[in-house]
Amino acid sequence: MNNTPRVYAMIVAAGRGSRFGASVPKQYLPLNGQTLLQHSVARLAGSAYIQDCLLIIAADDTRPQNLDFALPVWYALGGAERWQSVYAGLDAIIKKGGAGDDLILIHDAARPAVPSRDIDHVIEAAKLEQYGAILATPVADTLKQSQYQPHTQSKTESKPIGKNNANSHDYVERTIDRNGLWQAQTPQVFRIDQLHRVLTHVAEHKLHITDEASAFEHLGLPIRLVTGSRQNIKLTYPDDAILLSAILMAQSSAL
Repeated sequence: MNNTPRVYAMIVAAGRGSRFGASVPKQYLPLNGQTLLQHSVARLAGSAYIQDCLLIIAADDTRPQNLDFALPVWYALGGAERWQSVYAGLDAIIKKGGAGDDLILIHDAARPAVPSRDIDHVIEAAKLEQYGAILATPVADTLKQSQYQPHTQSKTESKPIGKNNANSHDYVERTIDRNGLWQAQTPQVFRIDQLHRVLTHVAEHKLHITDEASAFEHLGLPIRLVTGSRQNIKLTYPDDAILLSAILMAQSSAL
């Protein structure tokens, strides 16, 4: 196992951000003077392990070419699903000369506040692993499992919250033990050959995965958890922009 591999960085920015509900994909949302994508590239630039960055974009997306980035960037076209975008980027990196034992770092464009020290920590952990490592935080909140129950609304009741169907409610079924539960973040860092192996498995078996580490889980391959900062939140809903703006401002003031 090569403990001094080259690190290839990739940011997945091919999504449409449908849950966010903005008129532009959320990676191009302006926040504190720059787009989320520019902020995320700048965070990767803060790591001595990273010299350039591959941006995975949609086929009809020309916005990045009009932006200034803190690193040299190059491009590959994404697919319909996240894993397909990563697979396309992986292929581009291999064609560029990425060796099987090198590392590929995958980051979300919508996580612009990841501390650079966390990027270094997860890379250094992955260098010691056969498969890879990801940033994550232990779950701190109490978790509730819900059960869905139909509900007939009377004229005097306010509309229920949470379901599109106005005649339905969610109710607490049970509390889930949070011991041993983690919230996955990015960057996630893997050996190139191993990532290619597991994503090929995903493609062949038509599996649904929510992140790259999930592909390794399907094959029972261990991925190391590296504790990351709780500042590394993902912009998913409009309220997240308020928090991220404050975090970025606080981080800037601390420099």
